[in-house]
Amino acid sequence: MVKSVKEIKKILIEKNKVLSTAESCTGGLISSYLTDIPGSSNFIKQNFVTYANESKINILDVKKETIEKFGVVSSEVASEMACGLTKKYDSDFGISITGILGPKTYNDNNPKGTVFIGLASKERNKNVKYISEKKTRTAIKKDVAKKALDEFLTFLRENS
Repeated sequence: MVKSVKEIKKILIEKNKVLSTAESCTGGLISSYLTDIPGSSNFIKQNFVTYANESKINILDVKKETIEKFGVVSSEVASEMACGLTKKYDSDFGISITGILGPKTYNDNNPKGTVFIGLASKERNKNVKYISEKKTRTAIKKDVAKKALDEFLTFLRENS
C-alpha cells in the first residue's frame, strides 16, 4: 500500500471532507489504492476511469476545445478533469490523471511515461507534470499513481 493513503484518510475524515478521482492512464489504480484500506467509504465520494476523450467530456465536463487545443495529455485537461469532480459532483477534493504509457508518443511529443496530475479543491487547483522513468506499462502506472497520491497529500495539507 502507498504510505500517503493512511494520512489522506486521516485528514479527510478529521475534516469531514470527501474525495473523488478521475483516472485515465492509471485505469483505476489510484482508486484501488484508496479503497484498499478499511473505512474508505467515509471519505471517497466516487471514482471514475475516463480513458476515452468522450468520457472526459461527458462525465467530467472537459471541453472538447481544450483537448483539441492542448492535447489530451496536458495540464489543461488534467485541471478540467479535477475541477469537474469538485464542481459537477460536489466533492471537496479531486484528483485526476491523464498521460501516456507507451509504447509510442502522440502528436504532442510527450514521451512515454509523461503524466499530468490535476489536484483540486473547491477554492484552488494545481497541476503537476511528471515523467516516469519506469520501463513497463504496469511499472509506470504504479509509479505515477504513487506520485499522484503523494502530491495530493501535500495539496491536502496545504488546503485543509
